[in-house]
Amino acid sequence: MSFLEGLAAARIAVLGGGVTGTGVISFLQNKGAEVDLYDERASTVSGLLARQSLAPAASYDFAVVSPGWRLDHPLVLEFQDRKIQVYSELDFAWLVKQEVAPEQKWVALTGTNGKTTTIQMLESILISAGINGRACGNVGEPVITALSSLEQLDVLALELSSFQIEWSQLPVFHSVAILNIAEDHIDWHGSFDEYANAKLKLLHQTGTAVLNVDDLEVSTRSTSWNGRKIYYSLQVPRGGELGLVEELLVDRAFSADPTQAAMLAELSDIQPTVPHNVSNALAAAGLALTLGISPSDIQIGLKNFKVDHHRLELVALSDGISWINDSKATNPHAALASLTSALSVVWIGGGLAKGATMDELIKRGASRMRAAILIGQDREVIAESIAKFAPHIPVFKIDKTTTSENLMHDVVAQAREIAKAGDTVLLAPACASMDQFKSYAERGDLFADAVKKAIGQ
Repeated sequence: MSFLEGLAAARIAVLGGGVTGTGVISFLQNKGAEVDLYDERASTVSGLLARQSLAPAASYDFAVVSPGWRLDHPLVLEFQDRKIQVYSELDFAWLVKQEVAPEQKWVALTGTNGKTTTIQMLESILISAGINGRACGNVGEPVITALSSLEQLDVLALELSSFQIEWSQLPVFHSVAILNIAEDHIDWHGSFDEYANAKLKLLHQTGTAVLNVDDLEVSTRSTSWNGRKIYYSLQVPRGGELGLVEELLVDRAFSADPTQAAMLAELSDIQPTVPHNVSNALAAAGLALTLGISPSDIQIGLKNFKVDHHRLELVALSDGISWINDSKATNPHAALASLTSALSVVWIGGGLAKGATMDELIKRGASRMRAAILIGQDREVIAESIAKFAPHIPVFKIDKTTTSENLMHDVVAQAREIAKAGDTVLLAPACASMDQFKSYAERGDLFADAVKKAIGQ
């Protein structure tokens, strides 16, 4: 009996009732499996009442765990102590894929910053090339949901978080990309080295990797890996690399004549044309080239791509002041990329730091900062770094009043008092949002609404 056929007679535990867990439950129920849900927060999902502890007599064929659960979670350890196989959603999807779509190619990318933009760029390129493919994983829908789509997908483009990679063992990727590695999720992994190791673990599940040579952590930590390395850079590329030549993104890794550079796109095709977004485009192009996609289709795909909501989104331009929503900048690395895209910034930061330090962000971003407005649980972490490395920068702290909406109105009111013509008021918090908002999306939406009300749009 095949793995898939065996699901109809199986009893399976699903750990986590969020988007991933819901997708897994739906798939298993459609296959006739008996499913129990374990979740510390949700009450019911897909008609299942959530359990919080493993009954002494409970027996399962296996369990599927959502990526946010730590490897040392007591319930996970209890399942393992009872010799119950615990699969990640990614590994479970791979087992299904081997039966239902053995020829389907999986490509994957990870990084501290830029993952969603880059995978969506790649999806746009797949569309332009006429390839039936979809972005999934840490963006959009879970892998198991994309895999069970009625469409016959030839390529899955997976955005993977460090949590997903840490849990994953089975997939073999056609190619992968690593964009950057900077401090993030230290509270989950325990240390920066463990976080970085999780990202680099992706290399051991492929033979071809597209790597950002401009990122010191990526370039140095990947030196001992022996697969095919395709480096990309914002500099003029050497043989075997992708990079920039004047106003062009070019390829010297896949072109028929390695002494010649094949044009992939013009800088003006990449919007917004800021350094980290151009770097993302090079990574997406590199993955596309590993799939045999032509430079002309890559250019069309990049030109057609529109940046995601809450990512360097221009909310308004009024009285010479630009109001930018980059609420998706949930770690210091992402916030620094946003800061360096403008010259004079009234910066809005703060939230849940997830164990990250802010020293490097302040040291490298202070020259662009004219003032800082700080919110959230870990605002003092940022304030202390500013006091230490940039004491000349005025700091304004906004307390939560009655609602998240009122908080953001207070933030925007403070920014209006400070900002002057030529400034950019930038929401790029360097922190997660869940201390004061439901999500980074709500945080960005409330900021945009408050700005528009304040300036009368």
